Amino acid sequence: MKAAGINPVDWKTRRYGGNPRAVGQPPFIVGWDVAGVVEEIADREHRFAVGDRVFGMPWFPRLARGYAEYVSSPARQLARIPEGLSDEQAAGLPLAGLTAWQSLVDLADVGKGDRVLVHAAAGGVGHLAVQIAKARGAHVIGTARSDRHEHLRELGLDEAIDYTTTPFEDAVSDVDIVLDGVGGDDYGLRSLGVMREGGLLIVLPGGVTEQVAAAAEQQSKRAEGIQVEPDYPGLEALASLADEGELTVTIDETFPLARAPEAHTRLEDGRARGKLVLIP
Repeated sequence: MKAAGINPVDWKTRRYGGNPRAVGQPPFIVGWDVAGVVEEIADREHRFAVGDRVFGMPWFPRLARGYAEYVSSPARQLARIPEGLSDEQAAGLPLAGLTAWQSLVDLADVGKGDRVLVHAAAGGVGHLAVQIAKARGAHVIGTARSDRHEHLRELGLDEAIDYTTTPFEDAVSDVDIVLDGVGGDDYGLRSLGVMREGGLLIVLPGGVTEQVAAAAEQQSKRAEGIQVEPDYPGLEALASLADEGELTVTIDETFPLARAPEAHTRLEDGRARGKLVLIP
């Protein structure tokens, strides 16, 4: 292991115990975003060689034990790190990047001319979603605090809305796809209100509530939740975008492993710009 990304599922598993069918009973080692160097391979393994730089999100939702010196993984749940990505950036990419990719590409099939609204656009998933949608030709709108707008425009955001001063429903309409990184009834119902008929709302934290699902059906719109899963073709697609200069992984701060509790506290306050990463 060279670096481990931190995600909300890490601190939620630490605090609430996670899904016992997936992670068992504590104590356990958390962490799913991994980046490192191949130390050993199975006899029949042909995708990688010892010494290759690789990254991934192995075993999810079962434990990957990323906050450790060594991690084992199926080869098909890893991909090579492109030359242009540091270990820290590679560690920040898998879970957030695959969440954005599987939402916008696999589920929504976002394409040229689509109007895409990303809530929490400056966060771990959000800033990657902005770039993925932009790379596929969409017009991308994002909600974030005003001090994040300049950075998001550098990443390709077309329209920025400061949700602390302007209700987003007063600033945008006729949206094809909403990626909701906030969740809950309030954001879900307001998001449906800015979508065109037949549009797609993708809710990340907590999934789609009953109230939002009912409203979507009544309005002839779609509302879907998503559970990210290991996906090496998705990882390779993300790596290609990074290699081509169309995807930048923003690292807000790195922490040595001994300061992991501080890193969790930093993530829990909900103000990180991009990703937080642990290093040895």
